[in-house]
Amino acid sequence: MRSPACLAAWLRRVAASALVALTASMLWAPGAPERRVCVARIQGTIGPATATYVARAIGEAAGQEAQCLVLQLDTPGGLLDSTKEIIQSFLRSPVPTVVYVSPQGAWAGSAGCFITMAADVAVMAPSTSIGAAHPVGIGGGEKQDEVMKQKLENFAASYLEAIAGKRHRNMEWARASVRESAAIPADKALELNVVDLIAEDLPDLLRRLDGREVGARRLETAGATVVEIPLSLRERAFQGLAHPQVMLILMLVVVYGIIGELTSPGAILPGVVGVIALLLLLYLSSVLPLNITGLALVAVALVLFTIDAFAPTHGVLTGGGVIAFFLGLFMLFDRSEPFLRLSLMWLVPATVVTALFFIFVAGAGIRAQRLPARAGAQAMLGRTVPAVEPIDASRGKVFLEGEYWDAVSAVPIAAGQVVEIVALNGLTLTVKPVGTSEEERP
Repeated sequence: MRSPACLAAWLRRVAASALVALTASMLWAPGAPERRVCVARIQGTIGPATATYVARAIGEAAGQEAQCLVLQLDTPGGLLDSTKEIIQSFLRSPVPTVVYVSPQGAWAGSAGCFITMAADVAVMAPSTSIGAAHPVGIGGGEKQDEVMKQKLENFAASYLEAIAGKRHRNMEWARASVRESAAIPADKALELNVVDLIAEDLPDLLRRLDGREVGARRLETAGATVVEIPLSLRERAFQGLAHPQVMLILMLVVVYGIIGELTSPGAILPGVVGVIALLLLLYLSSVLPLNITGLALVAVALVLFTIDAFAPTHGVLTGGGVIAFFLGLFMLFDRSEPFLRLSLMWLVPATVVTALFFIFVAGAGIRAQRLPARAGAQAMLGRTVPAVEPIDASRGKVFLEGEYWDAVSAVPIAAGQVVEIVALNGLTLTVKPVGTSEEERP
């Protein structure tokens, strides 16, 4: 039987163990889940890679049970098809979507206006702007006639108006943004009910969103953990390619690579690089709207360069090709869209380099292929060598390519004198002194 002292010590140990277990259970007991806010960032033109990124970001935010997805936006515009995909992703999103036009100085222009007004919560930073949603240059590369232009404008206006109506925002301004290219700063957008909030930065945005009801959900964003969703490597690569400058470089690589392979058969590398660039160019042609007239002028320029290499015209066709190439690049993209403009800093060097390439590289290769084949004895004709010993009509010798050859000449030639090979009869060379006229040849 235990003594009272042992019993007391045992009870103290049991009590201590129970206290430790209770404390651990209180610390480790599952409580409220960690509050998260996912953030995705869009900067630059809106294209297919952007639409893929937004859809993936919404999926990841839903998987993490985030309070909302904040899409930080700064864009001059983009493609209508990609914009529609993003808006449809917003409408299907299981998590609230917040578009935040940021940082200060950012712009939600054209397609960015559609995306901002389609979000559950539209927010702008101070000194930002939104608007100018008129559909210029989207959906096709050729200059639109008045009827098609009017149809596209009516569609864009009704589409943005429907989005504004669904989100209970200013439908009248939405219509004006398309038809009149209206654009307004952040404070005016808040006053006209175009956006819901103005926030200085991301922490300020989370404080202002806290307690806001979106549908049947009450946001709890104060003190939430911010989880960044970056662009994947693939999305970053395709986003980087969707620029007129990149498309111009790829076009030049295609031209140089294919022409280089044709003028130097068997080089392989120029052809492989040209084909890869051509595939990327075909992808970009479905992303960026091209002008068919510009493409036709570029093609005409390449034809003129090639014809001038085959049939030299003292530079007349090359001059015409330079002009056609420059005008084609100038007209290749719709210059009314800021993000589609190619500056002269790109156009002039590209034209000059292409002209020099065809004049000195492609032209020389084409002319070399047209020369008659010369091998064996034919390759010896026209060579100049010194006479090893005196040469006359009956005998003499020259040293050529490591061998002594018998040589004859109608004109006596002294030893050491330079002669030109004019004919080959069996193993005997017929030569003449260098500088002999055609009448003196045997």
